[in-house]
Amino acid sequence: MRDVEVADGDRRVVVVAVDKGEDAVAAVNEVAARHGLRGARVTAVGGFSSAELGYFDRDKRDYRRIPVREQVEVLSLLGDIADDGGRAALHVHAVLGRADGSTVGGHLLRGEVWPTLEVIITEVGARLAKRLDPETGLALLAGTARQDLLG
Repeated sequence: MRDVEVADGDRRVVVVAVDKGEDAVAAVNEVAARHGLRGARVTAVGGFSSAELGYFDRDKRDYRRIPVREQVEVLSLLGDIADDGGRAALHVHAVLGRADGSTVGGHLLRGEVWPTLEVIITEVGARLAKRLDPETGLALLAGTARQDLLG
């Protein structure tokens, strides 16, 4: 993996090229931690040799696993990075394109990169905060007030 931080006005932007065989989620988490990013949006395109997505089952309060055991194009990967108890918490959803043109999507749990994943992490200018939501068991952006969201 290679990454470079650039300035875009008063915001930092980190451009990441994740290499073949690396796990996308682990790579982006590593970059976010190294750069101290705690409030950012994430976008990416590229490809995976295999992946695992999740669909949140509200009754079970857990992700229903969706294995993707084939090469796919990452058509869209969108999400955020926020602070969750002092660590960078990545939350991204992906739409993956299959060879026949069909798609599968969900919360990205794992993605083995092939041939590359081009990630743009753009700081939003503030530290976003996540807190455990007792109803779902998920770490969600906190509250609705500005001070709650920004920690």
